Amino acid sequence: SKTCLNCTIIMIRLIKSMQVLGFEWKNCGKPDDPAVLNTLNVAPDPISIPGQLKADASGRTAVELISPLALNMTIEKAVAGFWVKIPCVDDMGSCHYSDACDVLNMLVPPGQDCPEPLHAYGLPCRCPFKAGLYSLPPSDFFIPNLDLPYWLTNGKYRARGMLGQDGAELGCLELGLTIHSG
Repeated sequence: SKTCLNCTIIMIRLIKSMQVLGFEWKNCGKPDDPAVLNTLNVAPDPISIPGQLKADASGRTAVELISPLALNMTIEKAVAGFWVKIPCVDDMGSCHYSDACDVLNMLVPPGQDCPEPLHAYGLPCRCPFKAGLYSLPPSDFFIPNLDLPYWLTNGKYRARGMLGQDGAELGCLELGLTIHSG
């Protein structure tokens, strides 16, 4: 309907230019979680969008990550010295996803090759993820203009994603960054 179209237009805006500053990360799960990120390096700081990005990463999973993989996302924004939780709107924000594998399948449909440089290094981009070590050597990425939700405005954010299966925590990752758009 026209009303739904108007809602979508209001909720999504095209960013012409944006900078991401002070990117940081940490594992936020238990020491014995089976899925952890060991390293993640991103440059430059600030990251310009659109623009070039260089990243490398390594991680491991002690168990095969197969569907269904529950994902609980919490996104917060710093407002007047307090962290304010961003609600889940249209599957964006602080949301519970019953299967993160479905989300990955929407980003890269089954049967389609994983995007570069993942494909070149034989790294998976969708479920299942076999138990083992994963490593992405320093790689260049181009980040295009992005359609972002209306609530993603200038400010400091933190996002926490907790991955689980059958009620057990598999891993947790927390990201922090500041957004400045012009």
